Amino acid sequence: MEDSKEMFKKTLLGSVALTVALSAGIASADTSDKKIALSNNYAGNSWRQAMLKSWDKVTSAAVKAGIVADAPAFTTAENQVTEQASQIQNLILEGYDAIVINAASPDALNGAVKQACDAGIVVVSFDGIVTEPCAYRIAVDFAKMGEIQVDYLARRMPKGGNLLEIRGLAGVFVDDEISAGIHKGVKNHSQFKIVGSVHGNWAQDVAQKAVAGILPSLPEVAAVVTQGGDGYGAAQAFKAAGRDTPLIIMGNREDELKWWKQQKDANGYETMSVSIAPGVSTLGFWVAQMILDGKTVPHDLTVPFLQIDQDNLEANLSNTEAGGVANVEYSLEDAKAAIK
Repeated sequence: MEDSKEMFKKTLLGSVALTVALSAGIASADTSDKKIALSNNYAGNSWRQAMLKSWDKVTSAAVKAGIVADAPAFTTAENQVTEQASQIQNLILEGYDAIVINAASPDALNGAVKQACDAGIVVVSFDGIVTEPCAYRIAVDFAKMGEIQVDYLARRMPKGGNLLEIRGLAGVFVDDEISAGIHKGVKNHSQFKIVGSVHGNWAQDVAQKAVAGILPSLPEVAAVVTQGGDGYGAAQAFKAAGRDTPLIIMGNREDELKWWKQQKDANGYETMSVSIAPGVSTLGFWVAQMILDGKTVPHDLTVPFLQIDQDNLEANLSNTEAGGVANVEYSLEDAKAAIK
């Protein structure tokens, strides 16, 4: 009799847990034995650190809830295509059911991605997407993200002026796309001229050194167009050189937003900030989980970038942790909404 009571109790508790899970929008248990890995090519700036932190936060909860069995993150030591391709091949051999990729190249990893697909592994790329047709892609219109910077400057500076361009990590799809958008914006607003270009690697310290190195050779700079993680470094370089601070487009990093707030309070400094939310990695996780769960998901998804303006600066800064990046993390319901 005691055994029967215990069995009934366990069955009842299981039913309650399932009801709660379903009402919370948690996926069915069909993926409880599945393993999803993150393959990341680079972690050398605050955006990438926030991206990894978001992945760990959301996936740890999913593992604890029994939605998936495991979801570790793997980052290559260098931003090298060959190293990431080898990493993906190792994940295939280790039996992962899905691999979510932030790729070093849009096409150079296609061979390894195809091997994963041929092995029955779901591949979802985000941020740095891949072009292999079997993979799923979560993309941001990075070119538009660059173009709107110059559109903003055209509204603020109708007479135009000289621009300094700070690019990201050389050879990466995201860097090329944002830069192309900036140059398109300059073509559309011919009153602007790019008088210098440096790579800041999406990192404040690298950007500061690069800008300091080129400033002596530049004429007066009206504005700085950026890719994220470089605005504060640029401001410090101009200050150290004893030059007037230009209008610097920011990239949603906490140190940039804090500096902007200080300048706004002191002298009314006005700019805008734009970047992709690092929590997009969590959307990649849920897309992979849903595919493993038998859901139909389009191979190409587009998500909006996160823009901060003068009137919502304080609200965004207050919600951004020290040393971090303004962020949006996705739940399963958010992922479903993004797909719709």
